[in-house]
Amino acid sequence: MSMNMPQKMQEEVEKRRTFAIISHPDAGKTTLTEKLLLFGGAIRLAGTVKGRKASKHATSDWMEIEKQRGISVTSSVMQFDYDGHRVNILDTPGHQDFSEDTYRTLTAADSAVMLIDSAKGVELQTKKLFQVCRKRGIPIFTFINKMDREGQNPFELLEELEQVLGIRSYPMNWPIGSGKQFRGVYDRQQTQVELFQGDDHKMIEVRKVSGYEDPLVKEIAGEFFYDQLIQDLELLDVAGDPFDYEKVQSGELTPVFFGSAINNFGVQTFLENFLELAPIPTPRRSTQGDIDPLSEQFSGYVFKIQANMNPAHRDRIAFLRICSGKFERGMSVKHVRPGKDIKLAQPQQFLAQDRDIVEEAYPGDIIGLFDPGIFRIGDTLCQGGNYEFDELPTFSPELFSKVTVKNALKHKQFQKGIDQLTEEGTIQVFRTIGFDDMILGVVGQLQFEVLEYRMKAEYGVEVQLQRMNFQFARWIVDKDVDPAKFRINSQLVKDKKNNFVVLFESEYAMRSAMDKNPTAQFLENAP
Repeated sequence: MSMNMPQKMQEEVEKRRTFAIISHPDAGKTTLTEKLLLFGGAIRLAGTVKGRKASKHATSDWMEIEKQRGISVTSSVMQFDYDGHRVNILDTPGHQDFSEDTYRTLTAADSAVMLIDSAKGVELQTKKLFQVCRKRGIPIFTFINKMDREGQNPFELLEELEQVLGIRSYPMNWPIGSGKQFRGVYDRQQTQVELFQGDDHKMIEVRKVSGYEDPLVKEIAGEFFYDQLIQDLELLDVAGDPFDYEKVQSGELTPVFFGSAINNFGVQTFLENFLELAPIPTPRRSTQGDIDPLSEQFSGYVFKIQANMNPAHRDRIAFLRICSGKFERGMSVKHVRPGKDIKLAQPQQFLAQDRDIVEEAYPGDIIGLFDPGIFRIGDTLCQGGNYEFDELPTFSPELFSKVTVKNALKHKQFQKGIDQLTEEGTIQVFRTIGFDDMILGVVGQLQFEVLEYRMKAEYGVEVQLQRMNFQFARWIVDKDVDPAKFRINSQLVKDKKNNFVVLFESEYAMRSAMDKNPTAQFLENAP
């Protein structure tokens, strides 16, 4: 007898774990992702991504510009099964030149894994990505990587999490030695020791112990490291935060794991604990209140649009996060913004560039829809309703350029390209008041390069970008005063929705404008 639909639905939703890995470049994200995929049997051999880079470039690098720079601009999604769970990893570009795309991808995740290099601690990009997750109050799990190299003291790293990010931590395991002397980790939850022997990845062994006073622990750690381990663990027991599941779920307490992804050390323990503690897909806010994942009617929203994944076809793919109901290929859904019914005929799922046509998918899954140019960032697709999911946030740009077209006769193509790239969320467009100059704002330099490349490749238009000295954009809300009459020593512009925005050159200019206009609100994101 077949399982009834609500029961099947509940089982599928409870299996899902959808998360993003946030880290600074070079913290080892590719390696960690690769090892996780290896455990799920999704790739046959770790190192294939690296190996392919030389010949065909890494599997998740699509655009020409990425090949030239050897980085991944685009966020893809990878799916694998492990121990009865269906795991979706949302990949975020790991280069300094990350973009608004990176931030938006995080809105489609139910939790985040923060990867930190034990030698470098919390770095700038990690901090920015962390703040996006923090605002949403999603659970954050921390993996402190590269323990087999000389790094900072573990207590210093925990202190840094609190000082720099303002999050409390609970170490799930604790290192025995570090660098060349790295012996393994003591698992505080399971009271067991995970051993790391030599450089041979095969020599990872897990031994159950009665507690940290167990003679076996002493034997493994040696006299010096054993004394240090006992002191550390006693200090954690007395002065550390207790484990609190509720606080983990609300993103106030991060479980911390120590390991070395390149040596596959601590990755499996981390994965198993993560799957146990991380949330299943949760309800999403909409104009009709929360939408329950277990609702039978399908719904989802577009969080990213990617062009040119296949240069031969010049296609665009809209990435859709499924929020409720069961997705089936060929189903008809309502595309709420234009108010049209559409058929979802060619949905795809990804393991980097290998795409499979997907027959069915459930809440928490990410699917790629072929986009003939009808989707925009944040669009809602649903069955049997007319609601929209909460608008995706726009993020405050940090780099600005005035843009002009080199050949005035190509103005029409130029405008079309700008409109298209704005809809895809590649750039933010502002217009100066009075002169009607066009200023582009981006989160990372790479977005400008992508703009220039795509304007030329897709629209045949060469653009000229003139960098401007602004560092901050603030949206102004003031009920009493017309912002156009503000006395501020800065550039006043309007965004595409005609909201007033001020561009500031410095923190000082921004503060003095706030002092002069006490009734106004200066918002980091569009109201």
